[in-house]
Amino acid sequence: MERKQLFGKCPYVTSQKVLTGKWSMYIMYLLQDGPVRFNELQRRMPEDMTHTTLSRQLKSLEEDGLIVRKVYSEIPPKVEYELSEIGQKFDKVLAEMEVWGNEYIEYMKTRK
Repeated sequence: MERKQLFGKCPYVTSQKVLTGKWSMYIMYLLQDGPVRFNELQRRMPEDMTHTTLSRQLKSLEEDGLIVRKVYSEIPPKVEYELSEIGQKFDKVLAEMEVWGNEYIEYMKTRK
């Protein structure tokens, strides 16, 4: 039996595969207001994150076309990350996730 390849065909599977990293959505949230340098991103993360982990996540988002990495010819080197055009379209999704997330937080409080 042939396995269905839904990536690139089903919007839910495609979205899920592209946003697989643990911090991908949060990084995109942090980039909503414009370019951010690597060290600043690392400082804004809610948990201690190694340089390697953040680098991998950023590289994955860049490969998927959701963010753009800009390198400036300076000493010391300056690198900024920002949302790409398609990445900016994720803002609406993040806004709805914030609404739902807050509703779910309230729901969890009632279950205690």
